[in-house]
Amino acid sequence: MPSTDRGSLSWLLQQFQLKPGKPAFAYGLRTLFALGVPVAVGIITGHGAASAIAVMAAMFVSMVDVGGAYRQKATAMVAATIGVTVALLLANLVSSTFWLALPTTFIVIFIAGLAGLFGSLAASVSLVISIMFVVALARFASFPDLSTVLLQCLLCLAGGIWAMVLSLGLWVIRPYIPVIQAAANCYLSLSKFAELASQRVLNPEDLQDWAQQFLQAQDTVTQDLTSARNTWAAVWTGQRTVSLRGNQLLILIEDANQIINSIVAAVELLAIASPRPLFSGLQREISQVMAELAIALQTLSEAIAKGKSSVHLGDLNRTIEALEHQWQILRSQVVDRTSDIQTDEYSDLVNLRKIVTSLTKLTQQIHTDAEIVSDLSTGKRRSHICREISPPAQPEPFSIIDTLRDNLTFDSVLFRHALRLALITTIAELVASVLQLPRGYWVTLTAVVALKPNFGGTSQTTVQRVLGTFLGGIIGITLVVLIKNPLAIAVCILLLMFTAMSVRPLSYSIFTILLTPVVILLLNVISTGGWKIGVLRIVDSLAGGLLALLGSYLLFPSWERQQLPTQLEKTMRANLVYFQQVIANYLNSQQNTADSISTLRHQAALENANAEAAAQRLFSEPRHVQGEVEPVMTLTIYIRAFFSSVTTLAEHLREFSGNYQFSEFKQLADTIIQVLENLADALQQQQSPQPLPELDSYVEAIHNEIEQLHTARISEISTHPNTVTPTLQAVREQTTLSTELERIVNEVKIMHCAIALLQK
Repeated sequence: MPSTDRGSLSWLLQQFQLKPGKPAFAYGLRTLFALGVPVAVGIITGHGAASAIAVMAAMFVSMVDVGGAYRQKATAMVAATIGVTVALLLANLVSSTFWLALPTTFIVIFIAGLAGLFGSLAASVSLVISIMFVVALARFASFPDLSTVLLQCLLCLAGGIWAMVLSLGLWVIRPYIPVIQAAANCYLSLSKFAELASQRVLNPEDLQDWAQQFLQAQDTVTQDLTSARNTWAAVWTGQRTVSLRGNQLLILIEDANQIINSIVAAVELLAIASPRPLFSGLQREISQVMAELAIALQTLSEAIAKGKSSVHLGDLNRTIEALEHQWQILRSQVVDRTSDIQTDEYSDLVNLRKIVTSLTKLTQQIHTDAEIVSDLSTGKRRSHICREISPPAQPEPFSIIDTLRDNLTFDSVLFRHALRLALITTIAELVASVLQLPRGYWVTLTAVVALKPNFGGTSQTTVQRVLGTFLGGIIGITLVVLIKNPLAIAVCILLLMFTAMSVRPLSYSIFTILLTPVVILLLNVISTGGWKIGVLRIVDSLAGGLLALLGSYLLFPSWERQQLPTQLEKTMRANLVYFQQVIANYLNSQQNTADSISTLRHQAALENANAEAAAQRLFSEPRHVQGEVEPVMTLTIYIRAFFSSVTTLAEHLREFSGNYQFSEFKQLADTIIQVLENLADALQQQQSPQPLPELDSYVEAIHNEIEQLHTARISEISTHPNTVTPTLQAVREQTTLSTELERIVNEVKIMHCAIALLQK
């Protein structure tokens, strides 16, 4: 299937794939308990209908519990509790007059739409407030009965507070749980990342499909690392000192960053070595080591989460010993026939030695982390491990008023989104009222949930929502027809609700499939309607989805083609700065800027993920809007390849002494930097880049120097086979540098060509 057919069946099936990770069973149980207690109280007291408000409030407040530090969760849940209560009160105040309810709906949804200016957490809170307002306006509004309104507000507050108690109850007893869980998630996604890396050794038949999965896994682990850093910083914000456990957790989180680098560099080295004949001599051993590395990382994740005092890394030591032994055998076989060695074959041998060394160091890193994980539960301090490292940088504070003022313009994507969302929601309310649809608010709810700031996001959410509702509606109709026993219905509701909430973090589509029959069954319990409720749910969701798509397409749309050059420019500059810092370290090997390189690498990785997400949104837009997507795909792919090459160079710095330097190295590096700066400027100004300067002459000069080094080393092997001579040291340092510089030049050429085509 062509790679550009993103709107095909392959893209459709991707909407139902689970994200990496485990189901959140604890979250599912907590949500079930949060909803079950108000229901039980309502049944016992004979006020089941009234308890529905407390149930909804508990569910909405639980939905904003998206992880992070307790302080962050408390802020979001308090805001949600107050917000849904105010939304309920406001709905009551305007419900008696339809022509007052419409403009109020517009204002409420517009303000909620602007909340995205202040981050994803604020957007989540604003979404549940919007949903509560829409539902309350249709189902619970009863003004001017003041006592009923006050009772509803009290029930709403009670439901929200109950959800908060369940979520935040362990704050005082176990304050570090969010950080521990974030670190465990980081190592779990690292395990998936390493597992995909191990598949590269096997030379997968569909290398393009493997590369896409690998890059997605890299983006996931980068995002998990960012989340872990932010959670750690939130827990220890404002504290004068960091506890021993806090320092240990921070070391584990930052070591995860180092492991990402090592895996990226290992895959880069494997891509170079795997096509060569010598690689077959170590392929099986390398594959076994990388598979055991993935298992060891998963073991570390489980040990962090469960607080184990001892960590067993399985067969990792045995496999690394087998690899080193086989490497010695292979080296002896090549060295024994010194007179027949060609420089290309010797270069392959050096590359294989680099892979073995890298995997050995990675194994040592994991052993060190295993000791730290063991110390987490015992409180032990090991001086050679518990080093003090710089805490993650805190985001710059922002002014709410300034942010709003800067975005109250049509140039702001989020301002246009808020206006679009308010208009579509108001239109949906108007249509549902005029046509007197039985449950017309379902149309409005689907539009509110599906409409996103960009058409690609809207189309993706609409597909997930509509198809999920369709499949879930079929399941719900089937259950209504087949199951008549009240106890069996209650069991089905509980099981479906628990499973839906457990998989919600992994797949919105599957969450919708499982939640839809819950709604259908519940409505059949508290009212009549039978299987027709399921049909209404499906039809209303389809209508709401179509309304969201039309609004996103027709109302001052934000096409990704217009936004993409800006994102690509940011991505290019982030990778350029990363490259500049790495090159600066090669030119001055005495400077210690490891923290700076780590920070710049992470920033470049985040921008790479943002560029990939922007490209995916572009592929989801109508074909006539997309334009030529091939240059975009090529550019994003080779930016990622450039990032991998630079990361390999950064990893290689650990064994680079600087005693030997290519004569053309600085000139080549300066020329590459100039080209990258021009490419970024071309994206910013939307102009064609300048012609490429001469790069091949530098590469050829460096290639000649490395061949001379290899020839010199081959000639001295017979007299110094196992001695680390200056020539051997130079060979080890410069071979990887030479190879990666050649790959970088090739990547820069292709990026230049892609940007030239993109500007046309």
